[in-house]
This record gives sequence, C-alpha cells and structure tokens, in this order.
Amino acid sequence: MIEDRVISPELIYEDDNFDEKIDETTLRPQTFSEYIGQEKVKENLKVYIEAAKDRGEALDHVLLYGPPGLGKTTLAMIIANEMNSHIKITSGPAIEKAGDLAAILTNLQENDILFIDEIHRLNKSVEEILYPALEDFSLDIVIGKGPSAKSIRLDLPKFTLVGATTKAGSLSSPLRDRFGIIHRLDLYTQKELATIIQRSSKILGAQIDEEAALEIGSRCRGTPRIANRLLKRVRDFAQVEKKESIDYQIAKKALDRLEIDEIGLDNTDRLMLKTVIEKFNGGPVGIDTLAACIGEDKDTIEDVYEPYLMQIGFLSRGPRGRMATPLAYDHLNIEYKPGKRS
Repeated sequence: MIEDRVISPELIYEDDNFDEKIDETTLRPQTFSEYIGQEKVKENLKVYIEAAKDRGEALDHVLLYGPPGLGKTTLAMIIANEMNSHIKITSGPAIEKAGDLAAILTNLQENDILFIDEIHRLNKSVEEILYPALEDFSLDIVIGKGPSAKSIRLDLPKFTLVGATTKAGSLSSPLRDRFGIIHRLDLYTQKELATIIQRSSKILGAQIDEEAALEIGSRCRGTPRIANRLLKRVRDFAQVEKKESIDYQIAKKALDRLEIDEIGLDNTDRLMLKTVIEKFNGGPVGIDTLAACIGEDKDTIEDVYEPYLMQIGFLSRGPRGRMATPLAYDHLNIEYKPGKRS
C-alpha cells in the first residue's frame, strides 16, 4: 500500500525529520554551491538574483514546476539565502480564505520571499486577491457589508512570490502569466543522485563507497527525496550487520530486501504491469477496472503509480485505457505478442 512505499516521491513525516539539524547542519542544501543537479535552472537563477541585488530590487516572481521530491522547496530556500531575505513558507490548501492571504502579505518585509507550495490548489477567490499583490504590490480590502461597504487599497512591500507545483497545467493562465521566471525541474541522473547520496552520508556520519552510492542512485527513480530515504534504510542494514561502511554488497542486499528492483520499481508497480499484461493481454484497460483488480484507489494510481511508469516508457495511456509497452514485457521477462492485444 502507498503508506508503506519507501519509494513514494511525496513528502512524509520521516522526510521532515530527515531535514532536522544534524551536527549543526542539515541535509537540505543552503546555497547554490551545495545544490547538486538542475544546472541550467541553477545558473539562470544565479544571474537573475545577482542582477536584482545589483539594482537593489526584489527578484521577479518565480514558478518552479516538476515531479515531487526534486528540490523545489530547497530552491526557494536557497533563493532567500542568496537574496539575503527572509522566507515565509505556506501551501495552496492552507490558504483557505482571502483573509488568510491578506494576513500573510501584510506581514512581509521589503524583498521577502513568499513560498507557496502546491500553488495550483489555491482557492479562486484567494487567487484573485493575489493578482494586484503580484503586479502592483497592493492589496484591495473590502470593509463592511451592503451599501455601506467600502474598498481600501493597502500598499505592500516589494516581495517575491516563489510558487511550486507538480501540475503546471492546472494553474490558471492569469496566475501563470504573472510569473516572470518559470523553470521546470527534471529528474536527476544516476551520477547526480550518487553525489547527493555521498554528501548526505557524510552529514549523517556514515561512510559509503562510490559503487554503493551508484547502486542506490540507480533505484531511486531520479528523485533526491527517495535517494535520501533509501540511504537511511541501507544505513540501518549496514549498522545492524556491524559494517564499518556501506559497500555495494550491503546496499544491494538492503534494496533487494525492500523489493526495489534495479530501475526503482516496487511490488505495486510490478503488480500493475503484470495485471495489464496477464489479465488484459497488455491492454487497453480502464482505470476503474485496473484499480479494482489491484485493490488501489484510482486517484492513487493516477497520481502516484502511473507517472513514473509512463516517464520510463513502461505504460501508455490512451482513450480506451492503459497499455503496457514492449519495454514493460522485457523488464518482466514476459514474451511480447503484439497480435494478442484485446
């Protein structure tokens, strides 16, 4: 079930603890020099930040989008550090009313960073209050009700909104158009993830060799959050077996015990693919039928399981449903018979 998935890209309680201070530092990078990967995004942001600081202005509003666990929140914190600004962190679902947003905006200082995670989930009425705040740095407030109601405009300090979303297509056009800087974060390479794992292991006081870091990096679905989580689990195995350092053998043994294969698929991923292949001749199969067959909620399949399987080309989605690709057959060692599809 999803609650037990060590390879889930979504933030869980353990990840929050994982970012707690350890020896006066944290696994979350604090500066661009510590941030590994996303080189193009990083280099462009450096230019924008340096130019804004030279002019003594607030940075343009920034939109970061991409799959969960790639470092959007971390980048927002780094932007604040590089701008020598304070950061206020919230999320779209947490801002329920226009008054909630007004309270946040009126407490900002000059050049502060406001980070809104899951910005695509902002309430429409809240979103409309945000437009003049982003464009004119002003806030329109209605006082009173009925004929005696009057509108007043409050001036806001120049601030930078950093929005993060996993669903850029769900953002309304008026909101998206108000971001001057828009960047997509891509999945990380195995080498980048191995470097992240080696950095994290040093902070945690655990030794790891390069081969072991590469092995963990190959199984974490291109996502640093999963890489750090797997490192913790592998460290547990190494500690119990009295290993002085994490080597390839203990890393492979731990990951095999977790039933995560060499490309990061777990039991549920393989069950989904086998169900499509063996019960429905490779598809197409509707999402409701698939959900009933594997005992999962259809929204969970669409939001959690499917994206990665589609990214690596194991699953395709068409008008008639889901289909397994030849790559999936090959990975599961099942003979592909294209003429047998229903």
